[in-house]
Amino acid sequence: QVQLVESGGGLVQAGGSLRLSCAASGRTFSDYAMGWFRQAPGKEREFVAAISRFGDRTAYADSVKGRFTISRDNTKNTVSLQMNSLKPEDTAVYYCAADLATTRAVITTRSLYDYWGQGTQVTVSS
Repeated sequence: QVQLVESGGGLVQAGGSLRLSCAASGRTFSDYAMGWFRQAPGKEREFVAAISRFGDRTAYADSVKGRFTISRDNTKNTVSLQMNSLKPEDTAVYYCAADLATTRAVITTRSLYDYWGQGTQVTVSS
């Protein structure tokens, strides 16, 4: 089992940047593929970015490709999401998720993730 705690959310103007972090504790961090999802008011939780167990593969939603970068540090048990050129439509609660994986694949499907953090609010003003 793994526990996930997100941090780094806040209020930023359009065009600005934020860096989200997710700290994991529990089982060996490199056993997990990791992902970031977000949920805006009245909308379903959607995929944002994912990274494989050892960081050699990443995937992004089309809406954030070229603006967001996911990375992980298995020595520090953290996964991060660097968000640049933020837009008002990026406003949401952002969630970190972990999938106990046996392969080196990236996981983009929400239902495949086993563990979730509590979320951190990101608000982008226009």
